[in-house]
Amino acid sequence: MKYDFETLVDRSHCGSGKWDGMRQKKPELSQGIVPLSVADMEFKNAPEIAQGLKEYMDGHILGYTSPTQEYLAAVCAWMEKRHNWHIEPEWICGTHGVVEALFFAVKAFCQPGDGVIVFTPVYYPFYMAIEGHQCQIKRCPLVYENNAYTMNFELLEELAQDPDNKMLILCSPHNPVGRVWTPQELKRVVDICRENHVRIISDEIHFDIIMPGFQHTVISNVAQPGDDVIVCTAPSKTFNLAAMQTSNIVIPNEKDRARFKEIAGFGGPSALGLEACRIAYTQCEAWMEEMISVIDGNRQLAEDFIRERLPEIQVVPLQGTYLLWLDCRALGKGKEELEELMVQKAELFLDEGYMFGDEGIGFERVNLAAPRWVIQGALERLEKAVRGQA
Repeated sequence: MKYDFETLVDRSHCGSGKWDGMRQKKPELSQGIVPLSVADMEFKNAPEIAQGLKEYMDGHILGYTSPTQEYLAAVCAWMEKRHNWHIEPEWICGTHGVVEALFFAVKAFCQPGDGVIVFTPVYYPFYMAIEGHQCQIKRCPLVYENNAYTMNFELLEELAQDPDNKMLILCSPHNPVGRVWTPQELKRVVDICRENHVRIISDEIHFDIIMPGFQHTVISNVAQPGDDVIVCTAPSKTFNLAAMQTSNIVIPNEKDRARFKEIAGFGGPSALGLEACRIAYTQCEAWMEEMISVIDGNRQLAEDFIRERLPEIQVVPLQGTYLLWLDCRALGKGKEELEELMVQKAELFLDEGYMFGDEGIGFERVNLAAPRWVIQGALERLEKAVRGQA
């Protein structure tokens, strides 16, 4: 490989939420423990980004900065090349992050008391954005059968037909279950929402991180002109740029775009965030391709290890994202007991399934974006803990 995906950067005491949170949960840790929870990577950033930002600092000052034409062109070109998705530069609304954009969207397009539909279990800030604006969470649980997740379209249609339900927030690819929705599934979602005047906000932040054999479809590519669809994108997951706080929210409808900007106010990505995104989308595709191959290798390692040595645990097939969803219910432990096993016995700091809603109780979400030896060590500790050897 051209790039380094094996060197671990110790992020203790530098403000990393998951590293500091790990030590809060267990102050006395064994040496070499790495948290596998929050969805950022334990990989070094692409060297092109590091070098490019150094060069940028040599020739710029950090005054008020707006997106340049070069930046907007880079975003549009990436969408066209990677996703066969044509967007216009003026459709792009910059925010500090997709989560912030979800809060803005709920506030912009819903009134207190309105219902917002979500496919559960789902990324927990969805709930926060809905309840934070006094709206009602309307759960449409995914169907989990034969170790696979599908959408419950009958329930979705029933919820969409309720005139009090104004919005659907979709996660695509789905976090935490790792599904990449097919064009047929997405088209049915769009058709149901169109027929019932339900607006779609699609969080597609993981849309570049797709495992071999699968293909992501941007929901706009199965929608019709005029559909109430907003797509939230960012380079942050793909290139490990969360601290750059730069997301690109694509809103084709001019009136909706104006309303969104009214709620968002004057904030937006920083100068360094804009430049990091531009560099990533113009110079770092090769790094991304290698990163995906590393994630896929980690996925295969985890699947093989668990199948052979921990058959009580079911690995939900990973199609997209770098987040592996484990069904641990056969271990027969309540959510507190399961967390105790992971944290205190296995020294595994994961995102507990219950964080994503009641449908996630008994599951664990594992971040695979770490050096291979880190994943190997985590699996070995899990085996010892389950076997009572820790």
